[in-house]
Formats: sequence, C-alpha cells, structure tokens
Amino acid sequence: MAEILARTIEVTRKYSAVTALDRVSIDIHAGELVGLLGPNGAGKSTLVNLFAGLRRPTSGTVELLGGSPLDPVRRRGIGVTPQETGLPPTLRVGECVDFVAAHFPAAVDRGALLERFGLDDLVRRQIGGLSGGQKRRLAVALAFVGDPRLVFLDEPTTGLDVGARRALWDGIRQFHAEGGTVVITSHYLEEIEALAERVVVIGEGRVLTDGTMDEIRGLVGIRRVTLTSAELPDLPGVLGVEHDGSRTHLLTVDADALVRELVLADVPFSDLEIRPTSLEEAFLTITARETITARESQTA
Repeated sequence: MAEILARTIEVTRKYSAVTALDRVSIDIHAGELVGLLGPNGAGKSTLVNLFAGLRRPTSGTVELLGGSPLDPVRRRGIGVTPQETGLPPTLRVGECVDFVAAHFPAAVDRGALLERFGLDDLVRRQIGGLSGGQKRRLAVALAFVGDPRLVFLDEPTTGLDVGARRALWDGIRQFHAEGGTVVITSHYLEEIEALAERVVVIGEGRVLTDGTMDEIRGLVGIRRVTLTSAELPDLPGVLGVEHDGSRTHLLTVDADALVRELVLADVPFSDLEIRPTSLEEAFLTITARETITARESQTA
C-alpha cells in the first residue's frame, strides 16, 4: 500500500448550527489522482480547507504529510488552488510566480511551469490585464510552484472555455504521471471522469461512496443500451429513455433481458451498444438515494 500523504479520521466540522462534515474518514495515498464529487454545500471545499490547514476540525483528526496541517513545514509540501483567488493586479505574471516561488526551498523552473500551463507567452503581462480564464490558469499553476508532493485543486477550471480546460487537464496529468498526487473537486463531471482514478462522492457532509471509476458506476447497477431504431415499443425494465438524433439510449438494470425483449418483439434495430452507466448517471443516482434517506430519517 502506498504511503498515506493526508487523512481525516472521524472528522466533523460545524459552522454554528450547520454541520459541513459529519465523521468523515478519508485516506489520500501517494500517487493517487482523486476526484471529490458532491452537490453544492456537500462539504468538498471544507474538506480541502481542513487538509490545507485553513480550517480546524470541530472534532476528529486531520493529518498532512505525517503531521499537522497547521505546521508550516508540512504545508510547504503541498500546493492549493482554492475556488476563489485574489492575485495582485499590478504584478506581472513572471513576478507573481517568482514571489510565490521565494517561499519554497526548491521551487520549479518558472519557464517550464508557465509552459506546462500555457502561460509562457504571458510572462510579462500584468495580472490586472489578464482575462478571467488566464487568471484562473495562473492560480492553478501557482499551486505547482513549490514542487509539491500533493496538490489540492478546488474547482480549478471554473470559467474556462473547453480548450483552456483541456490544456489545464494536460498539465495536471503530466504532474501526476511524474509521481505527483492530486485531489480535485469539480462540478464538471466530465472533468472527474477524464482525470480521476478514484472518486469520492460526498453528500450531506458524509462520504456516500469511495472507489474506482468502474466501481462507482457499478454501484448503481444501471446499464446504458444504445441502438438505432425507427420506433420502439414500451419495454419492461426501462428506467429512462434519451434520444440523440437517430440514436436512442435506454437505461436498465438488466441489459440482457432488455435485448431479449427487443428480439422477441421483432423490433428492427442496428448498431447495438451496451456499456456501464456514465459517472453523471451514477452520481445523480447515489446523491438522490442520500436525499431520500435523509428525508426519511427526518420524518421517522
């Protein structure tokens, strides 16, 4: 088992009467690329802030790189991009990188860092003159300045167009491929699906599920049957139907039985494809179950 770089043990964090996290236990191992998913207000940002030493738990234990996240020496081993950042508008991009790098004993090369995140042509630009997307890319790049072992990225690509988002993904993938560990929160499910090897779903301040991408998809037991057909009758066992041009997507818990029904009903179809549910479908199913459970416990 790889080294544990960060962990929470039965951590609860309350803000007045609101419980943001409720007895959460998570281990982050070296070399992982972990995606944190959850609805707004689920506790994702609170968890990142606890790991980064920006908040303290109400109860429970938070560990970072073998010690306390309140220890500045431990924090020098991580990089963080919070949801909202404020960068000095009068500094040039290169100056900002140099300023942050001066806080670390072994910073990465400025040119290589800016090139990795597509900012090398902006090195002399003042931050105040950058677009919102360029500022966001710079904020993410700064998380990697100190050559960290572990990086926390909280909604890193918010506000970026598709091209900039995918360029940022490439920079994150390169860091991970070189042995770096990444924890990323995002409300773009395609982002987690594209990057993460492990997915932790949080809802109502609790860990709802934790596993590989395939394990998360498999938990809900749903399969997507896609085919081309001019017209389909009502079929048993279909949980949902989506149309995409000439293609029809059928959600079911028993794909084999559904295909047998199609054949028995003598329905003409072609280009049959069966695959596990998407991460989005699994996420919506898991969080919907938690909402129902929470309501039932409140009324019990």
